[in-house]
Amino acid sequence: MFQFIHCADIHLDSPLRGLARYDGAPLDALRGASRRALEKLVELAIEQDVAFVLVAGDLYDGDWKDYNTGLFLVRQMARLKAAGIQVFMVTGNHDAASQITRHLSLPDNVKVLSTRRPESVDVVELGVVVHGQGYATQAVSQDLSQGYPKASPGRFNIGLLHTSLNGRPGHASYAPCTVDGLRTRGYDYWALGHVHSREIVCQDPWIVFPGNIQGRHARETGSKGCTLVTVQDGAVQDVEHRELDVVRWVCCQVQTEGAGSPDQVVQRVRDALAAQVDQVEDQILAVRVILCGATAAHAQLRASPDQWANEVRACALDLNADRFWIEKVVDQTRAPARAPLDPDQAIGALLAGIDAAIMDDARVRELSTLFDDLRRKLPVELTSGEDGLDLQQPEILREAMADAREIILVGLLDASAQSSSNTSSNTSSNTGGVL
Repeated sequence: MFQFIHCADIHLDSPLRGLARYDGAPLDALRGASRRALEKLVELAIEQDVAFVLVAGDLYDGDWKDYNTGLFLVRQMARLKAAGIQVFMVTGNHDAASQITRHLSLPDNVKVLSTRRPESVDVVELGVVVHGQGYATQAVSQDLSQGYPKASPGRFNIGLLHTSLNGRPGHASYAPCTVDGLRTRGYDYWALGHVHSREIVCQDPWIVFPGNIQGRHARETGSKGCTLVTVQDGAVQDVEHRELDVVRWVCCQVQTEGAGSPDQVVQRVRDALAAQVDQVEDQILAVRVILCGATAAHAQLRASPDQWANEVRACALDLNADRFWIEKVVDQTRAPARAPLDPDQAIGALLAGIDAAIMDDARVRELSTLFDDLRRKLPVELTSGEDGLDLQQPEILREAMADAREIILVGLLDASAQSSSNTSSNTSSNTGGVL
């Protein structure tokens, strides 16, 4: 029996751009997360006394800023060498030969497979053959796997490949292939990389994406790590996910139905965060909170978004300042249904006019042109990236108009209720004086 570790998409020293604009972000932990995750991988390999480690591409994130990236890798590979552990790796699109201009010699326990053609390495003492080919250039559009040799008879055969397989959402189509195509090679285990979500594609043969070892942004949520494989009598006995991430990105959806105030919404967030921390070991949780559902607090939340986002952050700090960072609070709440207002009354007529404007494409386009000057003055970080504010998008403008409608409605209804209360109070007072 022997064990090996299959990992991929380490993205060592990934730059994590834009973090500085996030108030309270644990910058040191985030910037050092990929290094610490690799250190944990090495510690796991030594602790489990694995025979070898497979790296299925994207060890780096692109060209090094300086030689410290390479020196850190050499140090970690030397630790594996001292423990008698071999490493077999292929390059991916981020660390293709054409992408990396700096190079350092790696310890001799590390074998980087050829980028020119498929290469096979015979690990005689284990009865294992590792087949693989790395990327010579960043964009590889051909099916590399069909150039791999047939399985070596009487050996445990492993295919090492950086690929999108037959396509995965959010990932460029590199070295595309199919499960049936991989089966034609006759291998026992396919160690894939490129897709950042863990996925066991097939068990006959085993075809596995281990995911990346450390999530890099809010779209890479959940546990990240490597796959520990146990082989006995020439067959896979166990395939186990092992966590390595230092910072865990979490999308925390909080239902707000029935909450009558923003304070009650914040309490629900607190309860949800407390449940999250119970599910992890020692990772820092980088949380995107998404508020969902119909709530009477909707207008107040939308009227003062910064206040309530920071109330959520304060709540997280109070709960556990060392474990939580609230990356963003996204308000997807909506107003609860109300009885229709009389369009012949002032408030009803005003809201009917706003509703008509929301549905009128020409008026929405006209509104967009009014924001041209504002758009030019906004900081670039507010208008670019995943959540950039694009005031030319009709749906964004319609959403803003709907928010304004709700804020106006609540304000007018509150004012009307207050006025009625004052009138009633004055009437009672006057009546009492008469009596």
